[in-house]
Amino acid sequence: MTEKNDFFQSIEVRDFTRDIAQYNLGPLWDAIPDLMKKEPTPQAEAYLWKYDLLKKKLVEATKIFTPERGGERRAIYFQNPGLTYRQPWGWASATQTLYAAIQLILPGETAPSHRHVQNALRYIIEGEGAYTIVQGQRVFMERGDYLITPGGLWHGHGHPGDEPMIWMDCLDIPTVFHLGGTFFENHPDHLEKPSVPDNYTAQRYEGGMVRPISDRYPQIAPVGAYKWNATEAALAGLSRFEPDPCDGYAVEYINPSNGATANPTIGAWMQKLPANFHGKAHRHTHSSIYHVHEGSGYTIINGVRFDWEKGDFFVVPNYAWHEHVASEDSYLFSCNDLPIIEKFNLERKEEYEKNNGFQTVTGEFKALLS
Repeated sequence: MTEKNDFFQSIEVRDFTRDIAQYNLGPLWDAIPDLMKKEPTPQAEAYLWKYDLLKKKLVEATKIFTPERGGERRAIYFQNPGLTYRQPWGWASATQTLYAAIQLILPGETAPSHRHVQNALRYIIEGEGAYTIVQGQRVFMERGDYLITPGGLWHGHGHPGDEPMIWMDCLDIPTVFHLGGTFFENHPDHLEKPSVPDNYTAQRYEGGMVRPISDRYPQIAPVGAYKWNATEAALAGLSRFEPDPCDGYAVEYINPSNGATANPTIGAWMQKLPANFHGKAHRHTHSSIYHVHEGSGYTIINGVRFDWEKGDFFVVPNYAWHEHVASEDSYLFSCNDLPIIEKFNLERKEEYEKNNGFQTVTGEFKALLS
């Protein structure tokens, strides 16, 4: 039933299809081959954005957009070229399900507190001195930190420091928009006031894989910030052993009170690819957005080579063959929609069996430059 049938192109069938359309009805027999494919065929495309271009455009934005002029956030999002048909605003989609952006706050600025049903995360790229305040906790941000803001929590930003601060945002905006479940609310005090000590949850979890006994029962965000030095130490420990043949040394940020992903609908990993590592190709149903924390190399996605270096971002669409190659010790932060995919029991994995697990390069991606 999932194959195209020449009979469907007959005059009799086409006339009947036009006839039922006037009643807002559709022909399943004709539609099902397109709606129920044998494997995923996402509209999202593999793509790469250079950090030099992103930073240049953010700096230009500081001359135009300021909090006093009404902008909630000075953020530029990644628009996947395969999803621009989505209206409005291409649903701000980096992948089928996820939004990602790069954001800059200047010294002395504040971004007002608000809350929404979308889950959010932040990964700190450069700068120091700024903080995010989530549910009354000020978290001062440092490069390499991973921060979460699960849906429904008040959050805003302030910058008492003396140099610009840049970070990556990722939210499940396209998923929530598609489901029609958006709710948003501004905080009555503009920027929420602190109600607990600064960096409160990070201090409570300085012991690493031990937790306060009060967190034995599940909470939505027992840890608000995962510090880079702890993540780096975890990867150093893994590096004493053999790497995963596809992903090198990788760790996942988790909620220590329930063992699930730190954010309910967005997974996040940090992986280390040692110098000269050449991972084998594989594919999976979930999609990923990568940021190069350190290093350089390239990723082959469905036969196309994407060269990357420190600061760059790139997208691996769902069910796309991909393999990573590191020219030097490299660290890749990534966020993914695996928690969403798993909730629907859709996750499938497959290893590339041809050519000893390595793809043949059929082309090279040419990134847009400033």
